[in-house]
Formats: sequence, C-alpha cells, structure tokens
Amino acid sequence: MNARLTVLGSGTSMGVPTVGCDCAVCQSSDPHDRRTRPSVLIEYNGKVILIDSTPDFREQAIREGIRQLDAVLYTHTHADHILGIDDLRPLTFRLKPNKLPLYAQPHAAEFIRNMFRYIFDADYKFGSLPQVELRPMDGPVELFGARFEPVPVIHGETEIYGFRFGSAAYLTDHSEVPEASFAKLQGLDILFLDALRYKPHPTHSTVETSLRIVERVKPKRAFFTHICHDLPHAATNASLPPNVRLSYDGMKLEFEI
Repeated sequence: MNARLTVLGSGTSMGVPTVGCDCAVCQSSDPHDRRTRPSVLIEYNGKVILIDSTPDFREQAIREGIRQLDAVLYTHTHADHILGIDDLRPLTFRLKPNKLPLYAQPHAAEFIRNMFRYIFDADYKFGSLPQVELRPMDGPVELFGARFEPVPVIHGETEIYGFRFGSAAYLTDHSEVPEASFAKLQGLDILFLDALRYKPHPTHSTVETSLRIVERVKPKRAFFTHICHDLPHAATNASLPPNVRLSYDGMKLEFEI
C-alpha cells in the first residue's frame, strides 16, 4: 500500500531560529534552515496518522493544510513532543461522537493524562476540549490496515519509542539504539534518525553516530532530524553520503506501508 510521509518539523526542542540567537543558521535566508519542533505525518488509504503533537503543531497544520487526523502516536513526553495536544481540538471535533485515539507507552500515557488533567479529568471539564482518548501501547498496533511497531531507543537514561511502519522507520531523540532494536530496522526504504549536531550530547545522537547506524542498517534512504542550529542545511548535505540527507520542514516522501 502506497503512503506519503510529510516532515512537519525537523528541529530541536528550541527550534531554529532559536530565540535570542544571531548565529549564521538562525539568520539564514535558506528556508531549509527554518526548523520547527520534530514531528511527521503519515497518509495512506484515506487515513492520516501523526507522530507527536509539538508546540508548533498549529503552525505546521496550517502550513500543510491538514484537515484530518485519525490517530496520534507519541514517542515520549518531553515538552517539544506533546505540548500541541490542545491544538488538536478542531480536528477532533470532526470525529464526534468518536474520539481521536492517542497511543503512548503506558507510563507516558499516564504522564499525559496527569499533565492535561483539564482534558481527561471529569472535575475539570469546561469549554471546547480536545475530543481525545488515551490508549496505552506496549507492542505493535494495527491502524487502518497498517502495522505500527514500537522501536525502543535510549534518550539519555530513558527508554522511549521510535516507530517502524511498513518500509519506513522514524527514530527521534535517541542517544543510543539498543542491540535488540536493530532487528526491527532491517529492509528499510526510509530511516529517520536523530542527528542533533557534530559535537557530542548526553541525550542525542550526533551526525557521526547516526552515519554509523546508517552504515549498519543500510536503508535505501536515510534522513536526519532533530537538527539544531549548528548544522547549515546546504553545507551539511554537501558533506553527507548520497543516500543520506538532512530532513527539512515540509519534505514529502513516498514509500510502501
């Protein structure tokens, strides 16, 4: 089944341009150097799946003309991945009387429930709230004819989820890919990896480390995401192998799901 992936955001938690920064990338006129917080959209069989609802979701949705959502998958609970939940509202109203399912690791689902009590706690019901339903997941889920399989990765000291879906996989915010997860990354057409910068970071992968993962996994195409303002788009791409590129906001890719 044919599918399309849209990169909604390719930036780090502070985005690019970064507030208060005058570096060359933050001041760049290249639109590829404008990076909102990291998220992707997958469309297939008339359905639309979102991975992470960032604080920039409203801007991303308007930019891409998003009119529909059928499910949201969460990688983890850091602010740059969940704070757009309230901006899901207008898309959830269209599903009434049904609710938009939100899938996350059990502990992540509980964190989201507690953080957004005004949505999930009956004592806080008021106004036009997002019509959403939390669904804890600790294994693969079948969504509208496609299988979404969690791929555990390590983000600093925390295990979070990446996802494999068909011939594509999306791994963001990882400092390490556990040995067991490599078995889930075989035979890929598209692989997304965290590549924050060249300099080491305690909770994120570097360009060098992610290139080693690409060399091992051997996807047909690899794209780096969660990119900070240390990496100018054009100059960095010129230094990468032909099958590896920086992703950018608005990038669209076709693949089989």
